[in-house]
Amino acid sequence: MSDPTQTVRRKVLVIGAAALAGGALTACGGGDGDKTSQGEQDAATPAGSAPAPAGADPAAGSAKVVAKAADVPVGGGKILKEEKIVVTQPTAGSFRCFTAVCPHQGCLVSKVEKKEIVCLCHNSKFDPADGSVLGGPATKGLAEKKITVAADGNITLA
Repeated sequence: MSDPTQTVRRKVLVIGAAALAGGALTACGGGDGDKTSQGEQDAATPAGSAPAPAGADPAAGSAKVVAKAADVPVGGGKILKEEKIVVTQPTAGSFRCFTAVCPHQGCLVSKVEKKEIVCLCHNSKFDPADGSVLGGPATKGLAEKKITVAADGNITLA
């Protein structure tokens, strides 16, 4: 004859495992509180198109506007932390864009001043015209990103 306490333990373990499995399946179900089913979302979005991202400029297609040309000083730049990029204007009307992630140890660059992009983590310095190393410990320059500057001054990643 089996011990009644072992039977109770087994039942508790089985019920607990079932509850955990049910919770895991619910978490994988994607229920984020949105009442719209995937089918309804698909029906609302024409085939081959996607909703425009937040901050997108309808005139520029679906590209997200990351900065305005007027916000990027000549001889300086603007660091966009969310996008992890730095947009520079080495000379009037000439805009460049680079990753804001320092190749030395992955910190974000901190400022653009005196014609230098500076990473304050370890004082690496980069040229705002081409992203090359001006002073290290970094041994590689900042990777360039392609941008488009529209006639209205909107800057988008290409």
